[in-house]
Amino acid sequence: MLERLRAARANEDGFTLIELLIVVVILGVLAGVVVFAVQAFNGDGKAAACNADWKSVETANEAYYAKTGGYAADPATLKTAGYLKDEPSTTNGYTITIASGVVKAAGACTH
Repeated sequence: MLERLRAARANEDGFTLIELLIVVVILGVLAGVVVFAVQAFNGDGKAAACNADWKSVETANEAYYAKTGGYAADPATLKTAGYLKDEPSTTNGYTITIASGVVKAAGACTH
């Protein structure tokens, strides 16, 4: 009986520890590649958001000038006057300011 069990176990195939470790290493390398690829997309997203916010503030500032005859001092003035729904966020890695009627962006923007 014991000999039959040993003979049955001798025919079993399975993965060795080395083979399993190689699979884990390959999966780790693939995960690292994905993380760096996602970070690149995140930077592109911040730049696009900054450009969109910049354009919105610029358009609102022009509308404010057309109505009042003067430029707004900052995006908060445009929000208070009803030309912007929300002020541009400063937590996204960029800031948008208005100086002498010119809308300026610093940080992730391409302006």
